[in-house]
Amino acid sequence: MGTNRKAIRSLPTGDQPVVERVSAGPVVADTFAGRIHVEWDSSAPVTPLGQMPFFIEFVKQGGLFDGLVADCPLYYTSPNAPRKRDVLGTTFLSVLAGHWRYAHMTTVRCDPVNPPLLGMEQVVSEDAVRRGLDKIDEDAGQTWLQGHLDYTTRPLLSEPWILDVDTTVKPLYGHQEGAVVSYNPHKPGRPSHSYHCYMMANLRLVLTVEVALGNQHISKHSSPRLWEFLDGLAAEQRPWLIRGDIGFGNDPVMREAERRRQW
Repeated sequence: MGTNRKAIRSLPTGDQPVVERVSAGPVVADTFAGRIHVEWDSSAPVTPLGQMPFFIEFVKQGGLFDGLVADCPLYYTSPNAPRKRDVLGTTFLSVLAGHWRYAHMTTVRCDPVNPPLLGMEQVVSEDAVRRGLDKIDEDAGQTWLQGHLDYTTRPLLSEPWILDVDTTVKPLYGHQEGAVVSYNPHKPGRPSHSYHCYMMANLRLVLTVEVALGNQHISKHSSPRLWEFLDGLAAEQRPWLIRGDIGFGNDPVMREAERRRQW
């Protein structure tokens, strides 16, 4: 099937162009290393981290990264331990680069530009990140991360919105805690985790996620976190409607929703 290009109208005189021209001069970004000038080189190879200075400026101006580091329940006693900012900064850059394994963090160590812009002294090794995250208490870590996630999403909940409840099966390889063989439509017989996701409909904005065992994928395992999340919202922030699949259409779920006057 071809593309009907006749249906695309030309821009009348005076209309704003679809794509704005990029300024030929340098663009200023305010980072943790000070103000820098970013220049565009059309002949250079494309890099996925080319826009990073502007995102770093965003998290600096909003105090997001400083707050994330300050509230992190990670404590070292050894004088030779890495800085908490370097551990979290390495994880931060690795996630934004699209990595999904600790081993991938090694590639971030080859970046001499972005770590200083984030206020880091060094990019730590994958083992230092793994050991550092392992030191964080589970309950304290969940409270820390959920608090910062709520800070970015709660202002949106003052408008009418719909809460989507969904469960995702994630196949696992190797030996991982909570890996259980259960319902797995894509990889039958493969151990998995169950991700219970609570999202704002249409925006697909994730409000909270609970990681459960692979065999805890039905509504009775998802409901406790659902009610805990709703009870933590003010009356004016609660969703207009809760939407789930047929597995949530049972008496226990309906009873709990009616008790909270929630539909």
